[in-house]
Amino acid sequence: MSRRLSLILLVVALALAIAVPVYALPGKPDFGEHVYADGEAWGTKATAVFKEPRGNSEEKSFDVLYIFTNGAEGQLLVGEAAPGNPEYNGGRWQSMGVTWNAAGMAAHDPLPVLKSEEEIMLHAGLGHLDITDGSPDFHPDYFECPLLPVKE
Repeated sequence: MSRRLSLILLVVALALAIAVPVYALPGKPDFGEHVYADGEAWGTKATAVFKEPRGNSEEKSFDVLYIFTNGAEGQLLVGEAAPGNPEYNGGRWQSMGVTWNAAGMAAHDPLPVLKSEEEIMLHAGLGHLDITDGSPDFHPDYFECPLLPVKE
């Protein structure tokens, strides 16, 4: 392998390691606050990346994980559902990008921290948020990352 290719692969690997704070080390849970779902904060544990599903399995097998590209200080990722919610799919996620647009920035000073899908849908309905399919950063589009209770 060429030296240049080795360097590029090393840089990509380091960027992924640094840019994906939601993931705990494989095999080790992280009980810190990383994801809001159903109004409360959750820890997490990364387990698997999935290929894009085919057919109807996306709606049945995955919850949406909203990843903010901008937002209030303290804004975490927001999950569609959490443990205890009958709609929770065990931590299998489909990534969606969320951006506060100019209308949302003008309507809020400071921006609110959103903690549930309902709050995201409310602000999207008001025209304050733009939501796009797929991950806006280094998160995979489909992955498994179960939610765990936060412990201090």
